[in-house]
Order: sequence, then C-alpha cells, then structure tokens
Amino acid sequence: MSAVPGLACSSMSPLDAGARLKQRRARILRERAIESVLFLAALVSVFTTVGIVYVLVKESVVFFTQVSLWDFLTDTQWTPLFDDAHFGIMVLLSGTLTSSFVALSIAIPLGTIIAIYLSEFAPFSVREIAKPFLELLGGVPTIVYGYFALLFVTPLLQKIYPGLPGFNILAAGIVMGIMIIPYVSSISEDAMRAVPMSLREGSYAMGATRYQTATRVVVPAAFSGIASAYILGISRAVGETMILAVAAGMQPNLTFNPLEPAATITAFIVQVALGDLPHGSVGYQTIFAAGLTLMVLTLVFNIGGHVLRRRFREAY
Repeated sequence: MSAVPGLACSSMSPLDAGARLKQRRARILRERAIESVLFLAALVSVFTTVGIVYVLVKESVVFFTQVSLWDFLTDTQWTPLFDDAHFGIMVLLSGTLTSSFVALSIAIPLGTIIAIYLSEFAPFSVREIAKPFLELLGGVPTIVYGYFALLFVTPLLQKIYPGLPGFNILAAGIVMGIMIIPYVSSISEDAMRAVPMSLREGSYAMGATRYQTATRVVVPAAFSGIASAYILGISRAVGETMILAVAAGMQPNLTFNPLEPAATITAFIVQVALGDLPHGSVGYQTIFAAGLTLMVLTLVFNIGGHVLRRRFREAY
C-alpha cells in the first residue's frame, strides 16, 4: 500500500507541535529582550544629552538672575573673579572662534587632500600603512599636543615672528589643526570609498582623468559624509581644552589676532573648576553660563552643517 504524499508532515504529534510552539515563543521573547536592551542603550545618549542641558540651563538661570543677559553678551571685559567683576562672554568667544579658525584652516584642507589621495590615488599597500599611522594621531593625549605647541611650535614661530609672545593662539591653533586632521581625513576617506565604482567607471568612460573623477564625481557624491567629517572637526576644535589651556595663555583678551594670547571658553572652565570658589557664588556660576554658550555655539555649527549638507545633497 503506497504512502500518501505529505501524510508524514501532516501527522505531527501534539507533543511535537507543543515543543515547536515553546521554541517559537522562547525565540520571540529573546528577540524582544534584545530589542529592549538595544533600545535602552540608544536612550542612554538621549538621557545624557537631556541631563547635560538640564544642568546647564538650571545653573545658568541662577547666574542670569544676578547678571543681565545684555551685559553678558555686550560687555568687552571678562573679569568674573575680580572685585570689579565684568561678564562679557565675547572675550572668551573671540579666543574660541580665532583658535578654531586657525585649526580648521589647517585640518579641513589637509584632511580633505589626504582623504582624496588615500581613496583615489594611493596604492593598497600605502593606504594600509598610512591610514593606521594617521589615525594614531587621534590617540595622542591632548596635553601632549599642548606641550608640543608650547615647547616646539612656539619657538619655531618666534624665529619667523620675533615679537611673538610665548603664549599665543597661532601655535595652539596650528597644533590643534594637526590633531583634528585624522578625524577629518578618516571619515572623509570612508565616505569616498563608499561611492559606487560604477560612478568612477562612468566618468572614466566619458574621458575624465583620475583627478577630474576624484574632484568632480567622487567628492560631490560623498559630500554628505565629508560634511559630517567637517562638522565633527568643527565641534572638536570648539570644544578643545588642554592645548589652549597650555599654549594659548588663558588670559582674557578681546582679540581676533592669532598672534596674541587669549582665553577660550573651555580654558576658562578648566581654570575656574580647579579653583576654590564656593559653590553657588557668581564666579562659580559663570562656568555653567560659559558651558551653555559653548553648547549653543556648537549646536549652531551643527545645524548649519546639516542645512548645507541637505542642500548639497538635493543639488546632486
């Protein structure tokens, strides 16, 4: 007597069906547990950001009950620890913006050129050796960069500018730019490598050279990732602390001249945080107002970079 096709599959015992249901339920529970853990891990960054904003805003409100917002934004002196106290944040903003401009003037062009070379021109062996050494710069402690700027770069610049002070924004900005290069070049190179090879082949088929393909096809196609590298570089420059604290002088000075010493927002926060100011005093509250200003400044740069990236993406 011949067996009916599919009869063995349909005649599953109740015990086997129950075991399979239990396995399926256990698998679903495991997947949901993993999803919950991943969701909670993602919320950590959100809660951290919310906590930082809450602390800064809460303490800054206390500060602005004693110092007017108008004086904070327009005063041209920053002496919060003196008897004749002044709270002009523009003094610290000038040092922050000047040092960031010097650093980005070095990091963005050099980082982009290095990324284009590694992505489009460098042989495989050179890329595999050069990229790890380049990324190794990102692991050097910033305090080491600070002393390198103070003890090597500054004396070197003083040979070019004999009147250059021992503490100045230029040396700190140059070394800070060198420190940021790995961030810009690595992310930009990854974005360029992600561009489909078909775009390159189409460019070559139209008679374009490797240089034309790299600059007119690959770079525009990868601009979204390159813009992210620039935003990271800007945020890194604005938030840098130890290089400027060691090499720039920490002297509140309203100037946009990189050849002069100046203090930045982060350097001032370090200076006050290491002191013995009583908790709740106006001098102590200044670090939260300065931190809030720094956060707003970084947010403005990030929003501007996002808008630029979006418009560029729509154009292409």
